[in-house]
Amino acid sequence: MFDIPTAPTRVHYLFQENKEALQNAALLLGGPRWLKRVQNLFEKLWTENSLNGRVGREITALHRLLTLVHVNDPSRPEAAYFKAIDPMSPHLEEISFLADQLRRAFEEACDDKGLDCEEEGRKYE
Repeated sequence: MFDIPTAPTRVHYLFQENKEALQNAALLLGGPRWLKRVQNLFEKLWTENSLNGRVGREITALHRLLTLVHVNDPSRPEAAYFKAIDPMSPHLEEISFLADQLRRAFEEACDDKGLDCEEEGRKYE
């Protein structure tokens, strides 16, 4: 369970229940760099109760990875990782499911504040 002073949100539970699947998706779509980012995000969620600030930005970035936002940009490593995936792979269906669950959990936890709302001048990559 999370070691935070207030009740965990649906996002916390989603990460707890899907820890392995989220790590696998991050590695498959973004390589070792993304795996490390997701593992760091787990640590932050373990110790912090706020989904604002850096944690919220990292959740948004993870959602963008899971929704394949960068796969058509050949300058991004995500494009190469995606290209290596078999289009018929069952992993893609699971990744889509995780992305949808993450969006719903974040919106519920943040009073319908969507993952797509970006602060001016901030990049969520």
